[in-house]
Amino acid sequence: MSLVLDPAAQDLLFREARTANTFTDEPVTDEQIQAIYDLVKYGPTSMNQSPLRVTLVRSPEARERLVQHMAEGNATKTAAAPLVAILSADNEFHEELPQLFPHFPGAKDMFAGDRSMREGQASLNAALQAAYFIVGVRAAGLAAGPMTGCDFEGIRKEFLDDDHTPLMVVNIGRPGENAWFPRGPRLAYDEVVTTV
Repeated sequence: MSLVLDPAAQDLLFREARTANTFTDEPVTDEQIQAIYDLVKYGPTSMNQSPLRVTLVRSPEARERLVQHMAEGNATKTAAAPLVAILSADNEFHEELPQLFPHFPGAKDMFAGDRSMREGQASLNAALQAAYFIVGVRAAGLAAGPMTGCDFEGIRKEFLDDDHTPLMVVNIGRPGENAWFPRGPRLAYDEVVTTV
């Protein structure tokens, strides 16, 4: 059985897509980011929690502050990318549940008294949304360079607050010269999928 999605779109989103390591200087606009969000916001999360928060780092001053928290191998890439996004999990996502999950009026209260449970749910579901975000960047014809090699606590203190947990930093733009490392191997179907 073949996939319904056009093969060119499959290539754009998955087979030909890679983590970009260099970018051109072509700007990434607010309209492009809005279009990406308007697509990926429909990706499923548990109880429609939608805890992902995106902090766009645009100004030179903010970029300089961020670069100081990046691992050595990521600092140069982050300094040069047209746009950088800090993806974080909102640990107070439950405050939005009356709007996002209205058919269960007790949803907010279920999470209100248990910070540990909220953090676990926020981390899992924001990570799902981060993956959707990366695919959305690709769908916009841009390249993404997601990175976790950084000082997360430093980033949290510099850009967020105690209610947000940073998950990754994503460089965004059009791929530049020598943008791609060779594709790494993948596990085979029968190494991953088990039928019981």
